[in-house]
Amino acid sequence: MKLAGDPMNYLVAVLSDRIQAEAAYSALEKEGLPMENVAILGRGYQSADEYGLIDPKEEAGKLAKLMSSWLIPFGFAAGFIFNLITGLKTFAWAGEMGNHLIGGVLGAIAGAMGSFFVGGGVGLIVGGGDALPYRNRLDAGKYLIVVKGSDALTRRATSILRQFNPENIQGYTDPKA
Repeated sequence: MKLAGDPMNYLVAVLSDRIQAEAAYSALEKEGLPMENVAILGRGYQSADEYGLIDPKEEAGKLAKLMSSWLIPFGFAAGFIFNLITGLKTFAWAGEMGNHLIGGVLGAIAGAMGSFFVGGGVGLIVGGGDALPYRNRLDAGKYLIVVKGSDALTRRATSILRQFNPENIQGYTDPKA
């Protein structure tokens, strides 16, 4: 029984080939685990996208765009006001209003840089989280067995899956679920 507010647990086991993944899946089924909570990811089965495994580059891009939507206008306003308050005349040829606008544009550029570096643009380049290594393993022809459910269910699945000597077995908790 799952109560509202209980975290959802995930167990991910990496298996080297399809035969091993199917044997592990059958063992879980034989032990009476609810099969709607078990999935195989890999060639011939669900892909990472079909299962909903987050692409860290996609998430980083979304975050960078979200942050730029407010950091760029804020940066423009801050640059404009800073130039207005200080009365800097950096470019004599631009006049008073031109200098304020140039200050605003420079502030907007700073806001864009902030949204890139703080908002996730670095994640676009570097990647991150555990989703990327799992995607890489799927690309290398490995298979994932994913079990989601209560803590008791994932503990039970862990003991069953360990007998197949997975390359990696990792548990996660999603408190948002």
